[in-house]
Amino acid sequence: MTDALLAHQLAQVVIRGLAAGKTVEIDELGVFYPDPDHGLRFEPRLLPQVFVAYVKEDRAMAEQLYDALEAAGFGSWMDVRKLLPGQNWRRAIENAIEDADFFVACFSSTSARKKGGFQAEIRHALDCARDVPLDEIFVVPVRLDECRVPRSIQRELQYIDLFPNWPQGIRRLIAMMRREVGRRTAARLF
Repeated sequence: MTDALLAHQLAQVVIRGLAAGKTVEIDELGVFYPDPDHGLRFEPRLLPQVFVAYVKEDRAMAEQLYDALEAAGFGSWMDVRKLLPGQNWRRAIENAIEDADFFVACFSSTSARKKGGFQAEIRHALDCARDVPLDEIFVVPVRLDECRVPRSIQRELQYIDLFPNWPQGIRRLIAMMRREVGRRTAARLF
């Protein structure tokens, strides 16, 4: 498929969605909105992106975290909120991790002993972190309860407890990410 054909097909999807009165979000690009005066309005993706990794048993708490990050002005990515029907979920998750500004790993008593996708996501994020400058924060472990963080992560990364005081833990996480975004922005200017 040529780039021109792909661009044409993408434009048709956006046009059909807008004609139906719906917003059309394209990951890593932005959101197209129907606009009665101009036909459409486009808002580019400017928010720092946060990938939220969790096990299904912790979904409710992960969704609370996702909502708190969104309310604080971050663009969050979570499989149950972003994956589309029929989408290659494994590749979409890998892309979202690679495109994220932060990878938040939600550790709990359940996730610490569970095999599967959560562990694979953490390994992929740690691989991606190898390409991030050493003084930048990418992987952010958070504890949802009194659990053990794997030694390989605990040895190199400081974690944040979101318990027993959820609001305090969320404030600490958001403050750290805002400082890091500000530091990265300042570093790029000089």
